Amino acid sequence: MQNLDAFFLLRPDVTFLNHGSFGACPRPVFEEYQRWQLQLESQPVAFLDPARGLSGWMRDARVAMAAILGTSAENIVGLTNATYALNIVAQSLDLHPGDEILTTDHEYAALEKTWAYVCRKTGAVIKTVTVPLPLTDEAQFTDAILAGFTPQTRVLFLSHITSATALVFPIARAVAVARERGIYSVIDGAHTPGHIPLNLDALGADFYAGNCHKWIMAPKGSAFLHVRPELQAMLNPLVISHGWTEDAKLPGAKGVFGNSPFIDGLEMQGTRDPSAWLAVPAALQFRADHDWDRVAESCRQLAQDTAARVRALTGLPALSSPAFCAPQMVSMPVPRCDPTQLKARLYDDYHIEIPCFDWQDHTIVRVSVQGYNIESQMDHLVTALTELLPQLSAKG
Repeated sequence: MQNLDAFFLLRPDVTFLNHGSFGACPRPVFEEYQRWQLQLESQPVAFLDPARGLSGWMRDARVAMAAILGTSAENIVGLTNATYALNIVAQSLDLHPGDEILTTDHEYAALEKTWAYVCRKTGAVIKTVTVPLPLTDEAQFTDAILAGFTPQTRVLFLSHITSATALVFPIARAVAVARERGIYSVIDGAHTPGHIPLNLDALGADFYAGNCHKWIMAPKGSAFLHVRPELQAMLNPLVISHGWTEDAKLPGAKGVFGNSPFIDGLEMQGTRDPSAWLAVPAALQFRADHDWDRVAESCRQLAQDTAARVRALTGLPALSSPAFCAPQMVSMPVPRCDPTQLKARLYDDYHIEIPCFDWQDHTIVRVSVQGYNIESQMDHLVTALTELLPQLSAKG
């Protein structure tokens, strides 16, 4: 695989193995991002006036994203991050005391807090399903989810690709059963766009949020929320601003700036630099120009090879079979130790940027592989773990 590190702005003295947290933006995409910012600063009033271009530019990015998401541009809005998008959904649902939000023990901490906040306000309760590990079969996952449904279940909240454990959950059948039972499906797709193929219309989830700054490699501050058309009117913006209209929930209502109330109400909220979202088409073009399916496959192989080497080193089993592992991101169990100390030593002693943390009864090192990574960096990681783990686990 051609190494693409020259296209990225990452520090050459750091072995960067943490693309999964905040991504890394290629230089041509970053330059397009800055071009939008300069245009904004050159005439802020004209730039931020929806009628003088902004509304159309925002739509252009929606159209580009919709093409890879398997949906219409009218079903998505451009937002700043997936957590913000999912907060819009969670805080718009009409929940009551005793209603259940069914989720798993693999969810992202910020969203666990979101649902705890919603439950405090509404009296709803969170019910957590334990996903059996190692994950090796679709039925193993789905049967655990379906067994958690009760007559009180109102919301099914799932990650599509989990953050801590880097698993691809086979969510389709669970989403379909939730739909049949009148249960809202809310999907955290923070890691999915640009990482695995998506067809959101075919999936049929009620609400689906994803980040563009991770595997799409757009600038930070670019994300989307996808909502099925018949549910768009039920959402309330977190901020009521110029795009909102009091007629928003009426049948056939028009948006303030010529789009739907769903789009205008959520996208046009006060002063906001939209440059990151407007640079999304450039990120998609960068991927196309560099045959990113081929790049991603090489990254997948390197990620799996690295995980196999770490398993050989530690003797610990994988969290899933390869079929349910995120293609370019693998969470690798290591012997129990202080993950904060392990992360610090990897960075201070070996200049490796990689997340280390405790999850359930595992200490995990999560490696991400993107087009700028090469095999010698994985050699460096394995060498570092070989030297550090005996030291730190003995202290544990």
